[in-house]
Amino acid sequence: MRLTVVYDNEVYRRDAGLKSDWGFSCLIEKDDEVILFDTGAKGEILLSNMRNLDIDPSRINKVVLSHEHWDHTGGLKALESFLGEVELYRLGGEAPSENMHLVLVEDAQVIVDGVYTTGRLEGFVDEQALVLRGRKGLYVLVGCSHPGVERILDAAKRYGEVVGLMGGFHDFSNLSILRGLDFISPCHCTRYKRRIMDLYPDTCGKCGVGMVVEI
Repeated sequence: MRLTVVYDNEVYRRDAGLKSDWGFSCLIEKDDEVILFDTGAKGEILLSNMRNLDIDPSRINKVVLSHEHWDHTGGLKALESFLGEVELYRLGGEAPSENMHLVLVEDAQVIVDGVYTTGRLEGFVDEQALVLRGRKGLYVLVGCSHPGVERILDAAKRYGEVVGLMGGFHDFSNLSILRGLDFISPCHCTRYKRRIMDLYPDTCGKCGVGMVVEI
């Protein structure tokens, strides 16, 4: 499985004309399945980064929105004319076009083989996260972690052992629970990003637009 960050507050690859902006989006490629997790804030930046990363948006067959904040849903409308028939997994709202087939998520479920949603996790802002089955175990992909990193990890463990965590951690400060993970990648809205990197230098790396991870 291959993950590519296409929208983030920082740029990882400085040589590709990529743009940073407040928001998050990550492309997941597994065999013939191409899933876009969140869409960032601005469609023009999302599409520009995709072009510069040689990503063809017409290959996307599923879109998952972690939650309904603008910095995770803002690029959705701009994708409309580039997508074929896709499934749109979200917690609320509507499908912006007829080619996006809405799946309102409440419970944990399989999206494709090896890719699962935690289902709706209630919090200050309700959110869903993705659980990805990699070679070494489960990797959790989060948007902003509004319900809390602890709660998201607990929900993910129903599928097996969690070995990695990537995405926005928001104000999460119970950093000791990250001990034992093989892969940590704090992105987007993570308040204590520098502290996490200092605590876990061997397992925590920088995130940003253009980062590619094989799991």
